[in-house]
Amino acid sequence: MEGLAHPFGLDHLLAMLAVGVWSVSAPPAQKTWQGPATFLLALMASAVLGASGVTLPFLEHAIALSVVLFGAMLIVAAKPMPKALGLGLIAAAAALHGLAHGAETPATGFAGYAAGFLLTTAALHLGGVSLGLAIRRWLAARSAVALGGLGTLLGFAGVYLFNHV
Repeated sequence: MEGLAHPFGLDHLLAMLAVGVWSVSAPPAQKTWQGPATFLLALMASAVLGASGVTLPFLEHAIALSVVLFGAMLIVAAKPMPKALGLGLIAAAAALHGLAHGAETPATGFAGYAAGFLLTTAALHLGGVSLGLAIRRWLAARSAVALGGLGTLLGFAGVYLFNHV
């Protein structure tokens, strides 16, 4: 249960949703799965490191800044970004989130906890993909404006989180 609940912290929640929206908006349609898959793989690998005691100074601040990063990625999503750059930024942010997840492994053990946070993360990515598809379908002519507005809100949320860590 702890693993299922952990990604519902505001910083993690916003980041997961943003990855899903970006994955619909930036890469080609048949590549939507790559953003969430990259995030999940990097999240898991770094969670193992976090559970082993690896950490970074100011990790929570860096996680808050990842929300700002995802906001910026949404702002520029209408303009092509090299796919490798976008996926690299997603992997780097996911590594930060994974270190935090791993460091908070409960005494009940890592395996069940990891399964829980991976499941919730995937569900949040799916929610972001659904939001991205809705933007593309119903706001097609204004999708760049909608993504820019959403990205701006994420940026402000990330700055707020950074200042309240």
